[in-house]
Amino acid sequence: MGTTAMADQAGTAVRVCRVDELAPGAITRAHTNPPIAVYNVDGVFYATSDLCSHDKSSLSEDGYLDAGEIECGWHFAKFCIKTGGVTAPPAREPLRTYAVRVDGDEVFVLVPAVANQPG
Repeated sequence: MGTTAMADQAGTAVRVCRVDELAPGAITRAHTNPPIAVYNVDGVFYATSDLCSHDKSSLSEDGYLDAGEIECGWHFAKFCIKTGGVTAPPAREPLRTYAVRVDGDEVFVLVPAVANQPG
């Protein structure tokens, strides 16, 4: 999965993967700074910050995706991937969410200019 980016006034569209490279129920990491987790939930793609707001665990590497929630693998905090909201402690702060665009068979995450540095 390579990373390419296209900038416009709304930010930068960073290519994450092809649609067929992220199966339903799977998670991948967009190589941005800060990193972004991209999820496929029944063919619909969502994106949040990759690091748990409680203790900075990588959600794309250590998390467990169940329907519309991501559970942190370290301390079991849960978040809604659509809104970033906390659904179970110990986390108190929500995750940042990002818009996702599918263009043909490519998945892009839209990130603000300050968060699109390769990382």
